[in-house]
Amino acid sequence: MGKSSKRERASSINMDTDGDQSVVDARQLAPIAHPLADKKLTKKALKTVKKAAKHRHIKRGVKEVVKSLRKGEKGLVILAGNISPVDVLSHIPVLCEDNQVPYVFVDSREELGGACATKRPTCCLMIVPGGKGGKGVAHEDYRESYDECFTVAKELDEKLVAAAAAGVITVA
Repeated sequence: MGKSSKRERASSINMDTDGDQSVVDARQLAPIAHPLADKKLTKKALKTVKKAAKHRHIKRGVKEVVKSLRKGEKGLVILAGNISPVDVLSHIPVLCEDNQVPYVFVDSREELGGACATKRPTCCLMIVPGGKGGKGVAHEDYRESYDECFTVAKELDEKLVAAAAAGVITVA
């Protein structure tokens, strides 16, 4: 029962993001976790995050994401669904909708942190194609998967807004 080496910890993080996703109980998810990504979109989004993190095109954490949204940067916001307390990120979906930035919730903040090359769980991040300023285009390594995640997240957001406007669901 000693300390594990850095190599063992890194391989366990890689196994978590590459292998089967851990199942998060629905009771652990925040009530505002809509639109929630399905398994296929979650896997693709985490792989995209991993590739974007290699090129340092990630804004990680509530403070950085809010600052980027207020500056008007464009990208894709990925939020963790199992965050507690909910007040930590309850304002971010509103900011995203105001700035026409698509957002999507994934199940686990631990997987989100592991995908963006950090040991700490991360409750939200923003993929900013082109790095600082967000004016450039996505790197060739992840451009295709980023575009696919972006369009799917945008469709989910539009469906959520349409359902809320029709009164099908209530947005708290």
